[in-house]
Amino acid sequence: MEQPQEKSKNSVVLILIISLFFLWALTSNLLPSLIPHLKKACQLNDFQSAFIDSAYWIAYFFMALPAANIMRRYSYKTGIIAGLVIAAIGALLFYPAAETRSFGLFLGALFLVASGMTFLETAANPYITVLGSPETSSQRLNFAQAFNGLGAFVAAFFLSKLVLSGTELTTDQLNAMSPEALNSYLASEAGRVKLPYISIAVILLAVAFLFFIVKMPKVAEEKGSFKFDFAVFRHKHFKNGVIAQFFYVGAQVCISSFFIRYSKFSAGMPEAEATNLLGYLLLCFMIGRYVGTFLMRTIKAETLLTIYSACNILLLVYITFIGGRLGVFSMMGVEFFMSIMFPTIFALGIKDLGAETKIASSYMVMAIVGGATIPLALGYIARHYNMQLAYIVPLICFFFILYFGAKGYKITTSQIPDAAKYNTAAQ
Repeated sequence: MEQPQEKSKNSVVLILIISLFFLWALTSNLLPSLIPHLKKACQLNDFQSAFIDSAYWIAYFFMALPAANIMRRYSYKTGIIAGLVIAAIGALLFYPAAETRSFGLFLGALFLVASGMTFLETAANPYITVLGSPETSSQRLNFAQAFNGLGAFVAAFFLSKLVLSGTELTTDQLNAMSPEALNSYLASEAGRVKLPYISIAVILLAVAFLFFIVKMPKVAEEKGSFKFDFAVFRHKHFKNGVIAQFFYVGAQVCISSFFIRYSKFSAGMPEAEATNLLGYLLLCFMIGRYVGTFLMRTIKAETLLTIYSACNILLLVYITFIGGRLGVFSMMGVEFFMSIMFPTIFALGIKDLGAETKIASSYMVMAIVGGATIPLALGYIARHYNMQLAYIVPLICFFFILYFGAKGYKITTSQIPDAAKYNTAAQ
């Protein structure tokens, strides 16, 4: 029986772990505000601004495996503290980036922030399941995920307003400025990121200190390095799941990150109004997660995924080819229907993989790189055509997700001609 003192310690650790869910949502959901802000402050075009997303999400591809390896060699605590410190360093780099208006330094800072968050995501999801009774592990995880939505809400409704000034000057107005006045205006705009990101850095370091002084329950796991192979891809439902996850994350990043730019182009909305609507957009995502979880009590996950994908395809047809204010509000419906997709694709993709589940999960996390690559296609189309038409990119993505929900999730396994070649022994 768990002693009251031990239970109290676990509760403290649980609260700290839950704070991580809030923190990574906070940083990732500032990206939709950073894109129009840095586009203005660093005088970028739409294609260049798409690299803001890329710099953040590509870190998940490169850092997921090193993060998992460090935690396996040492401990979850070591990995979490390392992640918090790395992210804090990245956040602090926003100050010199703003001082110099260096887009490259901004991208480097974002990569470091996201690298730290990769460590946190790699640790928090599995660790929270062991803090308490196994029978209530899913309840703890769902409760923690609710703070993801809270982080998104705070980023959109509060921090984004510190980043975005609401001042929008036309090209003619900028050209009419003297060099001194233009430099002063751009410096003022760039400087708006200093306070939010320094505040984030302070919070990250404070949480790292709390993790340092708190004793965390040990998790009995094997020590040693990870050894990865590709044999798990013989499972067609897993392979389809990785592809679906790649397209889903890419579509999700496109929808939210370019929302403010879309609202301005398609509906003529000022920056301040679009920023407010961004908060409601992310609120719809949070509500959709709870509604979807409730519906899954009576509707199969793959069926709901198919229905939601079809709804998003219809909404994005309107958003892409008609647009206007109704197109902007249709985005809220897209966010609502996207809410269940990441965990649903993840669960269906790794279903019945037995000893290969861990390695399959690692590849699923790496599929988040879709958020780094697919927005570049949107930015390219926006630059050469327009922002509204560019939303054909997430529209195309949802066709594969529809296929996965309707058929691709079904479990079939290809035979491996030469098992030794693939090193199929589970690690």
